[in-house]
Amino acid sequence: MEPVTVLGAGLAGSECAWQMAKRGIPVRLWEMKPEKMTPAHSSEYFAELVCSNSLRSDELSNAVGLLKAEMRKMGSLIMASADKNRVAAGGALAVDRVGFSRYITEKLLACEKVELVRAEATEIPDGDVVIATGPLSSDAIAEKIAALCPDSDLHFYDAVAPIVTLESVDMSSAFFASRYDKGTADYVNCPMDKDEYLAFVQELVSAKEAEVHGFDDGGVFEGCMPVEVMARRGVDTLRYGPLKPVGLKDPRTGKENYAVVQLRRDNADGTIYNMVGFQTHLTWGEQKRVFSMIPALHDAEFVRYGVMHRNTYLNSPQLLDRYYRLRSEPRISFAGQMTGVEGYVESAASGMLVGIETAARVLGLEPVDFPQETAIGALGLYISGGSVGDFQPMNINFGIISPLDHRVKGKRNKNAEISRRSLEILDTLMEKEVFRCEDHR
Repeated sequence: MEPVTVLGAGLAGSECAWQMAKRGIPVRLWEMKPEKMTPAHSSEYFAELVCSNSLRSDELSNAVGLLKAEMRKMGSLIMASADKNRVAAGGALAVDRVGFSRYITEKLLACEKVELVRAEATEIPDGDVVIATGPLSSDAIAEKIAALCPDSDLHFYDAVAPIVTLESVDMSSAFFASRYDKGTADYVNCPMDKDEYLAFVQELVSAKEAEVHGFDDGGVFEGCMPVEVMARRGVDTLRYGPLKPVGLKDPRTGKENYAVVQLRRDNADGTIYNMVGFQTHLTWGEQKRVFSMIPALHDAEFVRYGVMHRNTYLNSPQLLDRYYRLRSEPRISFAGQMTGVEGYVESAASGMLVGIETAARVLGLEPVDFPQETAIGALGLYISGGSVGDFQPMNINFGIISPLDHRVKGKRNKNAEISRRSLEILDTLMEKEVFRCEDHR
């Protein structure tokens, strides 16, 4: 059997290699560290955590907690290491980052099915390949990836706006409409009167900004303007920009408001919406504090906060299928943050899905086809076509998981029921042959 090549031993590449190797598939794992380092990395170990040591909530009422539970159930190497190297962090799962990476490295190096190549990959080899080189891919491999993606489908982004759940928006203080009533009423419009607007701007211009990491592009602000920077240019700048009320009549009064924040649908199900024009560099705490001053968003649930940094990711809905395979060349799969999944756990989960589904294909078994009722399946379906409009990276959240077909009182109870359903579905999926052929020695 020819080995499957995995380029990159980060979270996604390590998990992907492990899932294939434990099913008897030989893996050739390329990792350029320590021969070549990026400004973000300092360790020779695989799956290095370059920012926080937190893998976020471990509660089943939280979507990332569900994703972790799914991964544990399916034998995730990343989760095994996280649990072994856990440090006290309340309801979150935080780890000793050195111990975490060392454990993963030792497990893969001890696996007889994994051949390690300590070198920079400058070409995409023949045969089955998984590209998991991450958002800081070296220039050489980034050029090869770009060549696979015609029409400039390899994107660079400097900013993303926050996303909130629709159910958390106070619709008594908002209304659906499109500017000048063009087309259908697709936007949620969150009006502000003069006093509310002026108080909002005052807090926005003085809010604390996030620290710029040393490995970020020095020209990060040249391509876009954060909303707080725009506000500093004049008290009415936002009213002539993203908060302009022109063409938006409030159905409650029949008149235009002083200022209007617009929310635009961010997924096909219409459960999550992004804040239009609100790219920002504020800390997450300040985003929550200041943006909650918008009347309709006083209790908003932020499923993703705005971030500003230079990064690389694929326009995945146009390029990849639900297995993270390149539609134009299915022998090539992608995994990790480059695909548009955001976060440590999400990156590892994408590698897990790719590893399991690639193993099924190589072994001639039926695919698992993780459904949208599961967190791992919802991520794959989101990046392969479940988003609408401009595609941007996404953390796992209950907004992209299929809703329940019955009513459950209370948000925590509802989320816990979604998690229970997902894990039951996973039990059934794990009866498939690709799970039964694992080597558990």
